[in-house]
Amino acid sequence: MKFPVYNAKGEQVKDLELSKRLFGATVKPEVIHQVVIAQEANSRQVLAHTKTRAEVRGGGKKPWRQKGTGRARHGSTRSPIWVGGGITFGPRSERNFSLKVNKKQKQLALAMCLSDKVASKALVVFDVISIESGKTKDLNSWVKSMKSKIESLKNGKKFLLVTDAKNASLFNASKNLKNVTTIGYNSLNCVDLLKYDTVLVSEKATVAIEKHFKKVNEKKETKG
Repeated sequence: MKFPVYNAKGEQVKDLELSKRLFGATVKPEVIHQVVIAQEANSRQVLAHTKTRAEVRGGGKKPWRQKGTGRARHGSTRSPIWVGGGITFGPRSERNFSLKVNKKQKQLALAMCLSDKVASKALVVFDVISIESGKTKDLNSWVKSMKSKIESLKNGKKFLLVTDAKNASLFNASKNLKNVTTIGYNSLNCVDLLKYDTVLVSEKATVAIEKHFKKVNEKKETKG
């Protein structure tokens, strides 16, 4: 499948042959949903932690004798019914929320997200994406100029820039822009593709993506 390639001025310079395997896959929401849920769960940090009565410091001495005081019997000041005591059934840091997803399924979901961007004309390929100055204002003005020149970018609000290599100046330029984020092709994931409505990819990054994600295979149609 052929796809237009633009230069830094927003002019179409040539056509690029994109793999139907990655950019023309059939979208199945249930597959994407499973991968996104797993990715969110695996990035979850288990911070909440409470101590049981055995872990709270102190409380080794019996508060008062068992009988004869007229008060209720107690064996420790760290009992859960005491202020400052342990917590019963509270959150523990040992909890494990991780979910396993097969590599093939993960890459298939990524191909579906990319294909959805292509189908909705929300993916634009540039010959080079670079901001030599590394300044935020230069990147912001470039994105605005591309929105005015390229039809498919006019309605874009949040932009994901995908590069083929680590570009320090481009990464630094996008740090202070809340609507623009830069990632490498090998960090591409479903959550970011769904979070940002428009994806800008360099030509070299598209080639690198096809080489990197090899687990996605085209299914042969069976004749019935």
